[in-house]
Amino acid sequence: MEEGKNPTHDNKAPVSRERLYEEVWAEPMTKVALKYNVSSSFMARVCTWLNVPRPERGYWAKLTVGKTTRRPPLPEAEPGDELEWNRYGHARRAKLPLPKPPRKKKSRLRDRSELPKCHPLLQGAQQYFDEARENSDGYLKPSKRLMVDVIASKQTCSRALDVANELFLLFEERGHEVAFERKNLFLRRFAVDEREKGGRDRHYSDLWSPARDTIVTIGTVLIGLTIFEMSENVEVKYQDGKYTRVSELPVKKPRRYESYSWTSMHDLPSGRLCVQAYSPYQRADWRRQWRETKAGDFPGKLSAIVKELKREAATIAQLVEEGERKAEIERKEWEARQIIWRREEEERRRLKAEQDSREELLEIIEAWAEAKRLEEFFADAELRVADLGDEEKRRLQERLKLAREMIGGTDALQWFRSWKSPDERY
Repeated sequence: MEEGKNPTHDNKAPVSRERLYEEVWAEPMTKVALKYNVSSSFMARVCTWLNVPRPERGYWAKLTVGKTTRRPPLPEAEPGDELEWNRYGHARRAKLPLPKPPRKKKSRLRDRSELPKCHPLLQGAQQYFDEARENSDGYLKPSKRLMVDVIASKQTCSRALDVANELFLLFEERGHEVAFERKNLFLRRFAVDEREKGGRDRHYSDLWSPARDTIVTIGTVLIGLTIFEMSENVEVKYQDGKYTRVSELPVKKPRRYESYSWTSMHDLPSGRLCVQAYSPYQRADWRRQWRETKAGDFPGKLSAIVKELKREAATIAQLVEEGERKAEIERKEWEARQIIWRREEEERRRLKAEQDSREELLEIIEAWAEAKRLEEFFADAELRVADLGDEEKRRLQERLKLAREMIGGTDALQWFRSWKSPDERY
């Protein structure tokens, strides 16, 4: 539909969910779309984006014959949902409420028989890991990104998924849901350093990472979960595009003339797992790790991890509250600085306007004075031309007319009209 101006609507202003809801139930979609200079199909998609219920097909025809249909209520916006339709900017989104830890009273455990053997997040995951390629360090990099946050080698992947499954089901037993993060929450995934002993910060990591965090919700507190295989520093040899432990190389018979080669120390998967829990909130830095001292220590430690995270939920909630309080203070300080900056900018513009206005006025006066001096020259020339013969008089008068046009007028009022005062400049 060709866009045009509508006198009753500002097409650039954001449209709230509430307003759109009232409009689509007040008149047909074609008329609502016309107000905003879009097609009715596009308007219907906007309603879908904002989770705004709209009349079904045939609603208005039924209404004309007296058949009414119950209007569904406007659902509450979930955290991360858009609160408005903004055609020319970023839409406001529903914020996450301040998290609250669970109540202290002991909750009833769900029977394991009520839960599936395989947690929903892990269904089909093994196949994608089996089909994944390996990076040069031996860690798997699945092509699919919307998967559980597990990082492991081919040898340890199956066990890592089993540990994840047991951990998730232990949370579900206690009523704590484990799921992918909701869209548009802009949560923060804590970086993974798989090196067992750490080291200097790296500028680049070739580890796989998921598209969304794996989140357990305890009370209303969100906690991110990552299960990864740690690496250990061992002697390796680089061959066939990857590092191989020297201890795993086949024994070769010594040759009289052996080609030159060398080994180095490098970090490779160790077979031992680590459970990392972290705060996904932007202003709450918190992380805990539980590591296997030898391969196979999990899942014996998982129940203790679940209990500790339930206790730590209160700590994370407190950190989020403190972070929000600091953010509010920073916001008010920023607004105060903006007020001061705008006042200073206004004063700077005012002073500059006065200076430019003064300089222009002086230039006009100077130009007028020069033109006035030239006018005296033309007046004297015209006086002298009047005493000459007709032919020479006509010729010189034409030259004087041309010269005057080149110089411009000398009317002070005409020059003054072109001047701009300070108020006209800003």
